[in-house]
Amino acid sequence: MDIAGATGSRNAKAVEDVAHLLVRCLEAEGVEYVFGIPGEENIHFVDALGDSDIRYVLVRHEQAASFMAEIYGRLTGRAGVCSATLGPGAINLLLGTADATTNSTPVVALAAQGSLRRIHKESHQVIDLVSMYAPVTQWAAQIECPDAVPEMVRKAFKTAQSERPGAVFLAVPEDIEAEHPTEPVAPLQIDVVRADAPAPSQIARAAEVLTAARRPVVLAGHGAARAKATTALVRFAERLNIPVATTFHGKGVFPDDHPGALGAVGFMRHDYGNFGFDTADVLVCVGYEIQEFDPVKINPNGDKRIVHVHRFPAEVDSHYPVAVGVEGDPSQALDALMAALPDHLKYESRTGEKIRRLLDEELQYGHDNEAFPVVPQRVVTDVRTALSRHDVVLADTGAGKMWMARLYPTYEPDTCLLSNGLSTMGFALPGAIAAKLARPDRRVVALMGDGSFLMNSQELETAVRECIPLVVLVLVDEAYGLITWKMELELGRHSHTRFTNPDLVAYAESFGARGYAIEAADQLLPALRRALDDDTVSVIACPVDYSENLRLTDKLGDLHGPF
Repeated sequence: MDIAGATGSRNAKAVEDVAHLLVRCLEAEGVEYVFGIPGEENIHFVDALGDSDIRYVLVRHEQAASFMAEIYGRLTGRAGVCSATLGPGAINLLLGTADATTNSTPVVALAAQGSLRRIHKESHQVIDLVSMYAPVTQWAAQIECPDAVPEMVRKAFKTAQSERPGAVFLAVPEDIEAEHPTEPVAPLQIDVVRADAPAPSQIARAAEVLTAARRPVVLAGHGAARAKATTALVRFAERLNIPVATTFHGKGVFPDDHPGALGAVGFMRHDYGNFGFDTADVLVCVGYEIQEFDPVKINPNGDKRIVHVHRFPAEVDSHYPVAVGVEGDPSQALDALMAALPDHLKYESRTGEKIRRLLDEELQYGHDNEAFPVVPQRVVTDVRTALSRHDVVLADTGAGKMWMARLYPTYEPDTCLLSNGLSTMGFALPGAIAAKLARPDRRVVALMGDGSFLMNSQELETAVRECIPLVVLVLVDEAYGLITWKMELELGRHSHTRFTNPDLVAYAESFGARGYAIEAADQLLPALRRALDDDTVSVIACPVDYSENLRLTDKLGDLHGPF
């Protein structure tokens, strides 16, 4: 008998296969959930998850799995993980993965692939997944060597979670999944990248710009929210008496009830908050990323001096000419900049008074309006009244997003979530499932138009089956309302945006959820409160009057500054 051969055979059996090694690496990264749908080519991985503490959340469409991973990553700062089989499953996973990258959110997407013996040729369900994912991820690769799994998984999470965060994709060929490393290997130690303090020379140059400024304005973006820079922003604004606006992604990083708040900018027209930038000579952009919204809306002539404060350099744009880039942790940078400025420096600014008054007037209009179908301003005020300061609302892409983004008073970061990078439809319901898992102590509302709701409404079954309580508020106008709005603005007419809906209450109940039909304006707030108090999944169908859309843009067009 070949004793050495027998010993080698026993050792080989003792070495775990790639599927179990992959799961152990995910455990080492602190992964709590994997969202996905299994396929024939990744059954070993899904089976191995059953032996771990990681909860596999079975979804009804892979696109929803990628949105869940994205929102989980956005709320926790740790990469959300989604999984699919090869071919069509991996393609379905692509949208939320791209959405995560454009929204600067950490995600690790895993997909099966055909075996290495056949991916070089035309073969059943095989396409080049790495090439497909490469343009929309920070890194895309295929695991071709079992021994490389620990390094590749560590690199995936490190890449996804470092600034600027985004999505990473790993393909796992079906034959590799079942193979064993040549010798026992283990997950690698996690090295956490710490934010650097800004360079003194950058602070000194930025201080020179601000000392010479007369009417500076702060714009806080998504990076400020990720960096948890609220306290430093408030300190900075109060010390200098400088007004602060946020992007849609930055909503809440500077509380909207602070006297220096200008609200959110990013609307399709020159909104109230934009007037705060019209007379500004210096923009202090903290954690702002250009994909959040086009800087031409706040610097149309490209003549304002910009101090860019972020963990990484700014994108190049003719309307975003950076006078000084301050690279480092935003909170440290703001405190250092404040310390470098003259003690007596305090700007005279009344810009925010009229802006806040106009926003308050719109909210009051909504509060008092009893019209039915419900005006969107009423929707915003009733959602705000029903939720506490730290509860979470996800506003899906559409006309409803525009009203929520510009009007919804937000007091803490990541409590009003929108997609404004890729601005995809259909993320809010699956995203709400992930939001509740990431923040189980918060109440969660998904606000969706009827167009976006029907794109991923099958995930009601997931929420009910997984016992994840949430509320879906569906704004019903039987149209793609934002496209109708845009067509009316640009063309004076609209076409091909109308559709019909099923009975949404019966539809919700068919999944085991509770359904509410709003038939008068004063029914919305009680229905929201009741649904939020119930420990279950609820759908509220609320007809909305979007004739307010054109009235708003007409009003903004007639509004003139300076404020």
